[in-house]
Amino acid sequence: MSYLQLPVIDLAAADRGPQARALLHAQLHSAAHDVGFFQLTGHGVSEAETAALTSAMRAFFALPEADRLAVSNLNSPHFRGYTRTGDERTGGSRDWRDQLDIGAERPAHVPAPGEPGYWWLEGPNQWPAALPALRTAALGWIDRLSGVADKLLHELLAAIGAPPDFYDEIFADRPHLHLKLVRYPGSAGDGSDQGVGAHKDYGFLTLLHQDEIGGLQVQRADGLFHEVPPIPGAFVVNLGELLEVATNGYLLATNHRVVSPPGATERYSMPFFYNPRLDARIAPLPFPHAAGAPGVTTDPANPLFAEYGRNELKGWLRAHPQVAARHHRDLLIAA
Repeated sequence: MSYLQLPVIDLAAADRGPQARALLHAQLHSAAHDVGFFQLTGHGVSEAETAALTSAMRAFFALPEADRLAVSNLNSPHFRGYTRTGDERTGGSRDWRDQLDIGAERPAHVPAPGEPGYWWLEGPNQWPAALPALRTAALGWIDRLSGVADKLLHELLAAIGAPPDFYDEIFADRPHLHLKLVRYPGSAGDGSDQGVGAHKDYGFLTLLHQDEIGGLQVQRADGLFHEVPPIPGAFVVNLGELLEVATNGYLLATNHRVVSPPGATERYSMPFFYNPRLDARIAPLPFPHAAGAPGVTTDPANPLFAEYGRNELKGWLRAHPQVAARHHRDLLIAA
């Protein structure tokens, strides 16, 4: 089996008539069931839209460190803002990248007595005063990719014979949308090559725009991690743990990682995470292949919960220990 490239899927085929849509569904079914990753073209996002956010992202990382630290996520109980290189953890180890975490722009939801702690994840973003174009570009990107992800999810569910609108209700009001703007500054001084460690994503769908440098690796059926060569204009799409749970393991959430670029080479990426509202309970998906589903991958170190927000909060507390210690000692004790 060749692992030189992930499946490449043209979403625009959904609008080209029954025959083209049937082929799209066959390709989606195979990619989601066998790999859990694919490259998406035909999504309708223009080069100009991509360039606007890419330009704003590079301008942000070119700001003086003091300006970036002014929007540090240490200021935010909602885990929004800038994370310095080395301050995030994956699998307990340091990730050699810095980043800006942005979500849907909403008022802070401070949990009332008796409310789950995951409501802390809903709140305002932090924006650098010197770069007003970033807010416009980032929030526009979140809206734009939400539409792409919504269409893709409907086609994916149809592809495996499920009702395409089955999860519409949990995305209809206040979905948990999340954008990361990420810079990998090259190899760490200690020789570590963990740009971001091996992991699966928590939610439903991730759409990643990566630059031409490469470094993303996906674990395939042979157990090895294989490079994902960038395709200009394509998004790398992967399925999150909730779709694996919803289908009892029929659809795959797949381990992936980023190896730091060599030397002082910089790599930029923009992953967008499409997830339901925090209090959503993920009902099992009715589909014809359910009886043959193999079951969900179990990991004692990574228990999965019925409420989406509990999975999301668990991840943030682990990944950002300094934010957790500053703002959420009570949640750490409860966990």
